[in-house]
This record gives sequence, C-alpha cells and structure tokens, in this order.
Amino acid sequence: MRGYHLSAKPRGVGAYRIDRLAEDLRALLDELGPAPQPVVAHDWGAAVAWWGALLFPERFSRLAILNAPHPTVFRRALRSNREQRRRSRYFFYFQLPWLPERKLAAGGFRKLRSMFRRASRPGTFADSELDRYAAAAAVPGALTAMLNWYRAALRRSPPPPLSLVVEPPVRIIWGTRDVALGEELVAPSARLCRRAEVFRLPEAGHWVQHEEPERVNRLLLDFLAA
Repeated sequence: MRGYHLSAKPRGVGAYRIDRLAEDLRALLDELGPAPQPVVAHDWGAAVAWWGALLFPERFSRLAILNAPHPTVFRRALRSNREQRRRSRYFFYFQLPWLPERKLAAGGFRKLRSMFRRASRPGTFADSELDRYAAAAAVPGALTAMLNWYRAALRRSPPPPLSLVVEPPVRIIWGTRDVALGEELVAPSARLCRRAEVFRLPEAGHWVQHEEPERVNRLLLDFLAA
C-alpha cells in the first residue's frame, strides 16, 4: 500500500484519499488480468477493498474482510457512537501535524511497538517481528505517509459511490476482542452486502490473522474455493 515501507510515498494528505487508494487496488487487479479476482484484506487494506468493491464491483469475484467495517458504517459510528469515538481517539490525535510522528518514532519506535502489543494477545508478535515493523516505519517519509491515511480519512471525503451495497459475495471474519473496532459494527456492515456471511472468533482481537492463523486460513480457503 502506498506510503508503507518500500512503496511510493507521494507528498500531501490528498494523495491518500480513499478513492485514490482504491485506484491503486484497481491497477493491481488489472495487472492480474481481465477476469474478476478474489480479494482478502485486513484493517486499512480492508477499508480500501470495501471502497473498491463499491466503485468497481465487476473486478471482484469474492471479498474476504478481516476486522474492518463497511466505510459507511464506520463513518456513522464516528458521528453517533460514543464508545466507537472513544476507541478511535487515536484517529483524531493523528490529525495533528508532526507531533504523532515524533511520539511514535521516539525511543526506537517504542510507542509503535506498544500499540501492536496492546492491541493483541500476549505473545502474538515476537520482538523480531516488531523490529521489522519499526524498520519499515523508519524508511524516510514512511511514517508521515502512513499517518496521512488517517488524516485523509477525516479531512478529504470523496464523493459517495452510486450505491452503498456491496455486490460481490463477502465473508467477514471478526476477532471480537478488537480494542479499536466494536463488534456492533459487524451486523450493519453485513446488511450493506448483497450476500454476506459473518464468522466471529471470540478468542481473537484486531490482529485476528496473527492470533488465530489456522482458523482464519481455513475460513479463507473454504470461501475462496466455493
């Protein structure tokens, strides 16, 4: 995804609007050929995948979403759900200029590492894995680009798609111990899909694919093979 690690890092918040990010996904799907493709996505990647499925559904054969709500559901929750606003307070903090970058990078990216640990079961991420994430964030320009995803999400809303209903078949896999996203976002997200099925993993949190890899992989393979 643009801005992360070795990907391109265009300057300016506007380069990270969700509609522009979705165009990156469209380009990737086009590179794979003309046939519709299955897409599996988590967190920010899932936000882009939701949006892409609304804008160009004909490019998707199936869509598997891991712990990310439909974009309309999330926007509504930020406006009207006090608990979700509390969970998403980091979204608002990241709107500040330069200060979030300084705090996250301090002490060898100590705060960034802490965010992964607090949002996951103990032992989910080894120190060596967090070292790799920190090294990726330390690439010049990467940290600001990564935070620009959050900045653009609140400042630069694109025109709404013609329809809010996702047409390709969707499977939502959700770790219910997610500290950032409430489980109440799941059902309304599924209702905005033409065909959706939901699998809740009660022992997993936001990093569901790391915490329950065998279960998640089985659910994905079954869905993609159907």
